[in-house]
Amino acid sequence: MPAYYFWGDDDLALQNAVYTLRQRTLDEAWASFNYEVILTDAAGGPSQALNQAMTPPFGAGRRLVWLQNTTLGQRCPEPVLAEFERTLPKLLDTSVLLLTSTAKPDGRAKFTKLFKTHGEIREFATIPPWKTDQIRQQVVTVAKQRGLALESATLDLLAEAVGNDTRQLHLELEKLALYWGANPQPIPPAVAAALVTVSTQTSLQLAQALKQGDTPTALGLVSDLLDRNEPALRIVATLVSQFRLWLWLRALMQAGVQNDAEIAAAAEVANPKRIYFLKQDVRSLGLSQLQRSLPLLLELESELKQGRDERATLHTKVIELCQIFRPKGV
Repeated sequence: MPAYYFWGDDDLALQNAVYTLRQRTLDEAWASFNYEVILTDAAGGPSQALNQAMTPPFGAGRRLVWLQNTTLGQRCPEPVLAEFERTLPKLLDTSVLLLTSTAKPDGRAKFTKLFKTHGEIREFATIPPWKTDQIRQQVVTVAKQRGLALESATLDLLAEAVGNDTRQLHLELEKLALYWGANPQPIPPAVAAALVTVSTQTSLQLAQALKQGDTPTALGLVSDLLDRNEPALRIVATLVSQFRLWLWLRALMQAGVQNDAEIAAAAEVANPKRIYFLKQDVRSLGLSQLQRSLPLLLELESELKQGRDERATLHTKVIELCQIFRPKGV
């Protein structure tokens, strides 16, 4: 397929996919003639990309035309859309047209529907930190790509250590591969624990500290996250999702729903086996506590979007949230 649209905020995964596509498309001896990178804000960028894609390659290999950081998936002017409608069905087999963007293309837009018909759209979005099953699967996939065998406990350790940070995952696996060498045995957790940098303070750990009313730990986690340049709004998005999930579970349990599969379906939890552990998380929480927490989190999100100081605003709301969940008598 000669047309691709790569999107997502996982820079490393997207860059690796672009590199793979480049290696598969170009003859390195002729790459300087057949490789064109066009910025989307360049004058007539989309038109230039289409014209280049319709130009036969020079010498051996195929031609690769890359339109970077495009916004066509969100808004596409009618004249540009008309050009794509004329050109995409007639793209040369000797050319590959690549569009990349950090933002998800609008599935309702004419441009997106057109591209799905004549090309391929691939997602490279960062896995949300609360989707631990997907994070673990990502560790499995990347380790397999590198030819590394890991014990099950080692997989769990890595998933917890790196979270959804794809770049750190690759770095830690490279470190393990260098140390383990050609040893065919699966890498045990003791080796990984000695080598892997367990430095990630995740927003999920912050959620746990909040629901325990542990103010000092929660404030420390906020500072650690911000010091590691974790976007404040991403922290809040994780907290909102986690507390909303806990609220759903607590409400369903209080309503007398016992079937884990039924609870999983209502709370949109993909793996019903997680429900047992999630129930343990919320057993000590009151429904009213969780109901009071969500408005505070939504206030926090609103204040951050209005440009309030991130650190001060997060610290203030964290203290307020811990007050809700502080055990009586403390």
